[in-house]
Amino acid sequence: MADNRRRRSLFHISLLSASLLCLFLSPIPASAQPRKLRFDANGEFKILQVADMHFANGATTRCLNVLPAQMDHCSDLNTTAFLSRLIAAEKPDLIVFTGDNIYGPHVKDPVKSLNAAFAPAIASKTPWVAVLGNHDQESTLSRQELMKHIVTLPYTLSQVNPPEAAHYIDGFGNYNLQVHGAAAAAADSFLQNKSLLNLYFLDSGDYSKVPSIKGYDWIKTSQQLWFNNTSKNLQREYNAEPNAQEGVAPGLAYFHIPLPEYWTFDSMNATKGDRLEETSSAKTNSGFFTTLVARGDVKGVFVGHDHNNDFCGELKGVNLCYGGVAGYHAYGFTGWPRRARVVVAGLNKNRDGKWGGVKSIRTWKRLDDQDLSLVDVQFLWNNPAN
Repeated sequence: MADNRRRRSLFHISLLSASLLCLFLSPIPASAQPRKLRFDANGEFKILQVADMHFANGATTRCLNVLPAQMDHCSDLNTTAFLSRLIAAEKPDLIVFTGDNIYGPHVKDPVKSLNAAFAPAIASKTPWVAVLGNHDQESTLSRQELMKHIVTLPYTLSQVNPPEAAHYIDGFGNYNLQVHGAAAAAADSFLQNKSLLNLYFLDSGDYSKVPSIKGYDWIKTSQQLWFNNTSKNLQREYNAEPNAQEGVAPGLAYFHIPLPEYWTFDSMNATKGDRLEETSSAKTNSGFFTTLVARGDVKGVFVGHDHNNDFCGELKGVNLCYGGVAGYHAYGFTGWPRRARVVVAGLNKNRDGKWGGVKSIRTWKRLDDQDLSLVDVQFLWNNPAN
């Protein structure tokens, strides 16, 4: 019986792989152009975070840290199948890939590997974005070249860097996306041209370039300056006519390497999830967390990098969360299922029955098991104005 299930699984994965290959041999339709992000008619916006796919060469790339019964037939295609199942089950409004999308040291052709890694998102026609981790560039393409390729792919909203800051900002893959109110066709919508949720994506780098500081890289002063200016401008627009809103439009930040403040949490004080390894942050603190707290709009930070951590913990009003590891060619704990994080922002209904600003932000995770189990549901933020 188990052998029959294994054969069916292999057949489905092979069929999926062939279908996704056809995707990249077909012309890119005009509908693949990026579109504006909006809350849906039910007042919700859903984000799927996919961390650390570590995709390499597809069917020939073996899995790491899986059960012995899985080893013979497990490959990158298991990552592809998991992502496809996630998208079908959750139907996200945006997919966010938070780095180490490919595992550079084992990649033969980084362009082909990137295309294959993102293929399920493209096949679903779901808007998606990506930032880089510390392994993406360890093949033959630089970080800049990787981002320049990513932004050409269908349905992506990724950017190499913001035009207004391209001349001074460090890294590649720093940008902001705005999530507007429900479409004007909705009778209960009047904020269709107002950004109600702001998303920040940053390049946390790879490895320190300072000889006296070993280890991983960090978010630089220039990036913090861009974030600070962008946050201020967005807040000004949120509070301005027409349809001026009071208070702060909440934001979420996504990047790869965790901030040193993630060290604050252990298995006892993290609100939900597991801490199964140490935090591998930079050995210097660049102060980005202090910048986030000072601005006051970002309610959640979402990273990857440390595969065996998937917890959230709140510090000074900011939720620091891991996505958990999604990729089968990435290290993990044997028997600890691959996983991904979902975040949903929900709008408040005003007294006149129209959608207002963001009321709450909640999250959960999906496990790659038989039932695609939903675990660790929690509220990250509730608007005190409500």
